[in-house]
Amino acid sequence: MQDDEADGASQFLKNFSNPDAVSGYAEGVRRFVPGLDGLHRMTAVLLAERAPPNARVLVLGAGGGLELRALAEAHPQWTFLGVDPAPEMLRLAERTLGPLMQRVELVEGYIDDAPAGPFDAATCMLALHFLPTDERERTVREVHRRLRPGAPFVAAHGSFPQQPKERSLWLDRYAAFAIASGADPDKATGARDAIEASKMMLGPEEDEAILRQGGFRDARSFYSALTWHGWIGHA
Repeated sequence: MQDDEADGASQFLKNFSNPDAVSGYAEGVRRFVPGLDGLHRMTAVLLAERAPPNARVLVLGAGGGLELRALAEAHPQWTFLGVDPAPEMLRLAERTLGPLMQRVELVEGYIDDAPAGPFDAATCMLALHFLPTDERERTVREVHRRLRPGAPFVAAHGSFPQQPKERSLWLDRYAAFAIASGADPDKATGARDAIEASKMMLGPEEDEAILRQGGFRDARSFYSALTWHGWIGHA
């Protein structure tokens, strides 16, 4: 792993390793991601277009368990393999899932720690923006390699115009939405400034190109909410 990739992974783990911060994740993330519950419902619908009734689903970045719970509730016959590098977030996923854990296996790690599959569907929600470009494309390729031909993949993460003036405007909107949704203004401003300092963020066109280069040739946008974007593609 290159130095910038290692730094990105280290920062990711730091952000999601504080038990106090993790305990408020479910409430906090909804204040920063417009329409998060709707995004989960759309994902369940989109995956079901191609996934079989007894699908085995790979969920990358599964910590917290919110998308796992939404998908498991929507499709009672599906089973899941969830992967996340943050132990605290995996513990939160277990609490979030409760009795639904009987259909879920959780693995601590990254995409390379996931079994080869093949899986019938996959998701990666609110995670790829933590990775630099090369590692992002490699991760997408590794997801693709683990899917059955034609299996659906939904990715959604931070992605917005990166031209300097537009970038600042969208980041201001990001913070304003969080504050309007009840986030502490200082925390919202701090999150905004952290994203502004990040070198990992890309524009939607670049992110879609990465998905296509990673094997999802038909990747199309289905979700756009201020600084967040989502795509559906098929292996």
